[in-house]
Amino acid sequence: MSYKSGLATITVLSAAFVFAPATWAKDDVTRDEAGPYVSGSYGGYKSHGGEFNDENDLFGAALGYQFNPMFSLEAEYIDFGNFGNDNVDGKLKGLGLSVIGRLPLTQSFGVYGKAGVFASAFDVNAFDNSETYDDVNPLVGAGVDFRVTDQLTAFAEYDRYNVDIDKSDFNGQINNDGPDFDTGRVGLKFQF
Repeated sequence: MSYKSGLATITVLSAAFVFAPATWAKDDVTRDEAGPYVSGSYGGYKSHGGEFNDENDLFGAALGYQFNPMFSLEAEYIDFGNFGNDNVDGKLKGLGLSVIGRLPLTQSFGVYGKAGVFASAFDVNAFDNSETYDDVNPLVGAGVDFRVTDQLTAFAEYDRYNVDIDKSDFNGQINNDGPDFDTGRVGLKFQF
C-alpha cells in the first residue's frame, strides 16, 4: 500500500465513520467501558528528511487498557520496514507508549488524540557505513473510531514520529539529523 493509496483509504473510511453513526447507531450496544484490549493496524507512511525521503507500508500491534470512555493507555509495536535510496537506507521498528484522550460523539462513534513516546531501533546503512540508533522521541496522533460490536471497534488514525541520527557518523555525507514520518492507518481493536 503506497502512501497515496493509504491516504485515500483513510479518507474514505473517515467519511464512512462520520456518516455511519447517523445510519447505523444502535442504542442497545452496551459494553463495559473499562478493560484491556488488543489491536492490529495496517497503513502507509511518508518519510521526510534528506536521503530518507520515501514511502512504504507499516504494521502495528498494540495492547492497551481503557479506563473509561474518554481515557486509555496503550503500548504498541510498530514496524516501518525498509526505506531510503540507493546510497542511504534505513530500517525502523519500535515501541510506542501513549496516553489516549477520546471524545465520544455517540455511543458508537468517537474522535481521539494521542501523545506519548516512541522508543526506536533505527538501522542505517549509508556510504559503506552501518550504525544502529536506539532513541526515545515524542509521538502525536489523532483518529476516529466506530464500535462495530460490543467488543470490536474499527479505527482510522494519523500519527507523526521522528527519529534522530548523528550525521557525523557518516563523515558529513548525510545532510540531516534523521527522518520524520507521517503515517496513516486503519485497524481493529478487540476489548475483553
